[in-house]
Amino acid sequence: MATAGAHKKARDTDSRFLQADTGKQKRRAALSTVVDSSVLVAALVDTGPHGAWAETVLGGGSLYAPELARVEATNILRRLERAKQITTPEANAARNDLMQLDIALFPFEPFADRIWELRHNITSYDAWYVALAEALKLPLATLDEPLSKSNSVACAFLTPRL
Repeated sequence: MATAGAHKKARDTDSRFLQADTGKQKRRAALSTVVDSSVLVAALVDTGPHGAWAETVLGGGSLYAPELARVEATNILRRLERAKQITTPEANAARNDLMQLDIALFPFEPFADRIWELRHNITSYDAWYVALAEALKLPLATLDEPLSKSNSVACAFLTPRL
């Protein structure tokens, strides 16, 4: 769960509370990122270019995500193991690494209205990531190409250039 300081950051950077965009905010955005489950899983188990990119993202600065992120990542690891795309020891190690990642996690309620507003364009799951990125004024790192091309979102996307 996100710390009180992280919740304060979300409130303090919410567009309803900001008066002007400053250069300091832009510098922070280059280091801090909202990450989705596709990036988390790629960093943990993908040995190809997407995995290398995802590892760079995770090592680049502060990470933020909805509480949903670890659940989604855990389910992806489960699916990969059941499909025999990763071994049980690999799945266990990735799950353990996932739980050790330093990610500020945010609850649903503060973002519920924005998530609902986005319902015609993206899933509620994806909308939670988008709403968090919008509120924090940070880019959303994702490997989900359709999400990164979504309409009616006010956040920047960070995707690999492979």
